Amino acid sequence: MTDYVDGYCERVAPGLWGEPLNSLSNLAFLVATVLVWRLAAGDRTGRLLAGLIGLVFVASTVFHLLATRWAAVADSGAILVFALVYAVVFVREYWSRRWAWVAAPAFLVLTAATALLGGGLYLSALIGLGVFTAVLAFRRDAYWTHFAVAGAIFALSLSLRTLDRDVCDYVPVGTHFLWHLLNGLVLYLVSRPIVLSGRR
Repeated sequence: MTDYVDGYCERVAPGLWGEPLNSLSNLAFLVATVLVWRLAAGDRTGRLLAGLIGLVFVASTVFHLLATRWAAVADSGAILVFALVYAVVFVREYWSRRWAWVAAPAFLVLTAATALLGGGLYLSALIGLGVFTAVLAFRRDAYWTHFAVAGAIFALSLSLRTLDRDVCDYVPVGTHFLWHLLNGLVLYLVSRPIVLSGRR
């Protein structure tokens, strides 16, 4: 688990500061954490989401600083925990408190299925955003636009993440840092409606 991981254009050798852009761009998650925390103003669900975004910030920063396999697992794990909790929170808020618990295992099954079909670990999140957008649009909830925009931004960020290793010869720093910057915005956009809906 302490094996060295060289998975991005920017990293060319071991070392704590081998990925400066990938490390610093994680500040986008910290900004999202602070914004959601302040917006929550004591709302427990909002504070929970803010805390989980903060966990993503810590885990991703540690991974891009240390570049070890255990840190990579922690990074992916933090993202997965946010996604699972968010799925439950969304279903509880917009569909049914009784069936909210089903959202987490359903998302795990979707993630496993997309991964086995070659779609990676994050395609399920993009599909989820599409479903959330459709649900809110059908309910004529004004916040459906937040999810539509978040889905479009996430599709772009996922494309940039995928392209990182393919553009190394042309863009030595790669494109992974843009994945962080855009996803900080995505996490804020999907958290905001939950907090504001709770106030309603």
